[in-house]
Amino acid sequence: MAKPFCKWAGGKGQLLEDILVRSPKKYGVYYEPFLGGGAVFFGLQPARAVLSDLNKELMRCYCVVRDDVQSLIVWLKRYATKTDEAAYYQVRGRYARPMTAVQAAGRFIYLNRLCFNGLYRVNSDGVFNVPYGRYKNPTICNTENLLACSAALNKTALSSGDFGVACRLAEQGDFVYLDPPFRPVQDGPNASFTQYQADGFDDAQHVRLAESFRDMDNRGCKILMSNSDHPLVRKLYKGFRIERVYARRNINSDGTGRGTVPELLIRNYA
Repeated sequence: MAKPFCKWAGGKGQLLEDILVRSPKKYGVYYEPFLGGGAVFFGLQPARAVLSDLNKELMRCYCVVRDDVQSLIVWLKRYATKTDEAAYYQVRGRYARPMTAVQAAGRFIYLNRLCFNGLYRVNSDGVFNVPYGRYKNPTICNTENLLACSAALNKTALSSGDFGVACRLAEQGDFVYLDPPFRPVQDGPNASFTQYQADGFDDAQHVRLAESFRDMDNRGCKILMSNSDHPLVRKLYKGFRIERVYARRNINSDGTGRGTVPELLIRNYA
């Protein structure tokens, strides 16, 4: 069984069983417009899928895993033992250099496996700037899993862009899983690590997502969403089935902000 080939802050590995048991048994095309690490997609392994994310580097990496995984494995094996801090910053500093698709994907996975908490963060110029993570025995190239991921992605459509585009494509009977950047439970600029993209995901975006949710509901789509247990979220999805589940989060820079936290699973079907 394929598993995510990259770590992703807010990934659904811990809640995967809660999500899978609530997923519909029958549906047409599977849509996931906030793909991230893809734990739910790899857990479901649907026959047909449309996968997207706003992160262009991430989606380019998915394309290489799908289309040229053998070349990617060769690249990663060259760096499998180069896991010290100096090597990490050397690879991280190659952003401005011309790279092939395979080199860019290899660099993405390499940095993801070694960076602090698997966090994706860019500066104002769009350059990845997460520090070294200091892991004891990091795995740079998991050949077996990369091959399994490539096979799972074989019949998928991959793209990078706004969630609204993918949501408009979903039709009656299709299944849409939404895992947006969570609305912080506490307000304030340092409330939580939800701003993975340079342009963020604010309350206006959450309102727009709720409008898309209701539009897809009217079209007969089956929709399941993960989000934070915040009054705004409950208000936006009032009338739909809302359940509280618990997940452990370890991405807060302040140790006191880590631990088990409540999340919501919201769906429009029984």
